[in-house]
Order: sequence, then structure tokens, then C-alpha cells
Amino acid sequence: MSAPGVGVEEFEFVEVRFKGGRKEFYRNNAHLRLTTGDAVVVDATGGGWHVGHVSLRGELVRLQMRKKHVEAGPEIKPIQRLASDGETEKLAAARAREADTLLRGRVMANQLRLQMKLADVEMQADGSRAVFYYSADDRVDFRELVRRLADDLRTRVEMRQISLRQEAGRIGGIGSCGRELCCSTWLTDFKTVSTTAARYQQLSLNPTKLAGQCGRLKCCLNYELDTYLDAIKDIPSVKKKKKKNKDGKEAKAGKEGGAAKPAKTPKPADAGRDARSSRPEKAGRPDKPPRPAALAQNGPAADAPPRERG
Repeated sequence: MSAPGVGVEEFEFVEVRFKGGRKEFYRNNAHLRLTTGDAVVVDATGGGWHVGHVSLRGELVRLQMRKKHVEAGPEIKPIQRLASDGETEKLAAARAREADTLLRGRVMANQLRLQMKLADVEMQADGSRAVFYYSADDRVDFRELVRRLADDLRTRVEMRQISLRQEAGRIGGIGSCGRELCCSTWLTDFKTVSTTAARYQQLSLNPTKLAGQCGRLKCCLNYELDTYLDAIKDIPSVKKKKKKNKDGKEAKAGKEGGAAKPAKTPKPADAGRDARSSRPEKAGRPDKPPRPAALAQNGPAADAPPRERG
């Protein structure tokens, strides 16, 4: 298929976007004249059909496929047709059921006491499948939950685990910059973000300011990191000058030009006890003489004469 007004064959693959920013590549075998934003009917994974919207076409799709390491092979599914008004209405009706379906799933998960959080659900346009997206810290046995949801919804149910960043991207929101979240608009590759990026940019290591809606470090910390690293190479290092006293010698720790203060010796815990024990006895109260061994064992006799003091 050639582009309008240009005698060059257009790239036959297009990128189709679904709910929550999920994107997949499809082949335009029918050579349909597609523009960005057109609703198309495609074969869904696992059977049935679904409705998505064209997000990219032409050579930009070739670059995206090369970036994501996707080969243009026969396994890529074709686009069936442009969506009719009736098919787009079915998609809108399926989207209207998603809020109630997600609420039912959360109630059932709480009843089963499953340690998982149901973040979102995507209903297929033909109503043959419901995909639940959840986040959990550990592995969860949700087989009973799937059986209950399938009996309640009368459709096939699938569970897909996502990360906290993907959850924030599916739900959406407004960042601290005042713009819509990058992960819910254009960002698809989540790279590792560390506090080292904040240190190079001389940012305050405040967790509340560095964390995004997902509770992780903001992805935008990596945006200007390479620029800062290149600039640091040309910035000379700053060394602190050593202080000197009047004689020209280096001053030690303490006030400028003065000698260093002697370190305080730690006071032992029993110093006060020893000081109290070394106090002299008060006048008029001499020490008592030790008792004889015989008296110490048998005790003083009742008729024993008092001992004279010399």
C-alpha cells in the first residue's frame, strides 16, 4: 500500500492501543486506509474479537518494533476491518460494566482472604472474556476466585499480575509537576531508578518528594541524569582550604587560630559511688570493732559483761 501522494510503499504494520495503555502490533493485510485514532476490529488473544484504536502507523511503527525487538513475522495477527457503529457501542457497553465487575471481584477476594489487590479489569468487546489485573507481594492461589468470578459473570476470566508502576499507569493520575502521569500517557519501558540519580542532581533525599503515585522513585529522575553526568565532567572539583594559625601551622580541630580543646574523659558509672564511700566519718561516730569469732558464731551471751573500750 502506497502512502497518499507519495510513490513509496507504506509499512504494513500498525500499532493498536487498548485500555490502560496496552499496545500491540497488527498487520494491515487488507490495505485499509487507516489514520491515527481509527477504531479497528482485531482478533483477541484466546479467541473472539476486540476493538482497539490505531496509535501509530508508517515508519514510526518500524522503529517501535525494532526498539521492542519484535520481528515482522507471520505470527502477528491481522486487522479484520474498521469498527462499525454497532461494534463501538458494544465496546462502550463492555466498558460500562467494568466498574461493577471490579467491585464484585474485590468483594470476593476479601471473602477468600487473598493477599492481593485487584487494580483494574478489561472486558473484551464481544463479552467473551474478562482480564483482571492485580498486584501482590507474594504468590497467590486465586483458583477459587477465578471459578467464582466465571460463574458470576458467565464469561472466561483471566488474572494478570502487574507491578506498582504498571498499576499507576493503568489507573492514571496527576503528578507533582501538574501534568498527567508519564506512565499513563507515553512511557512504556520502566527502567530502574535509584537514589544515586538524585544525588548527582543535588536533590534533597526526601522520600515523600522523590516518590511518585506508585510509591516508587519517580521515573523522571532518569530523564536529565545523562545531562548532569556530562556536565559534572567539566566542572572542577572544589577542595576546602586548611585553616592555619598565626604561626603558619595547620590548626587542629577547634576554633580558628587556637589550640584544640582537650577531649573530655568519660566519667565512670561508679565514680559517684566511690566518692561517697571515700568520705570521712563524722565526728563522734568511730568505727565499731569487729566481733570475735566465737561471738559471731554463737551470738553474745546474755550475762556477758560489756567489753571495755580502750
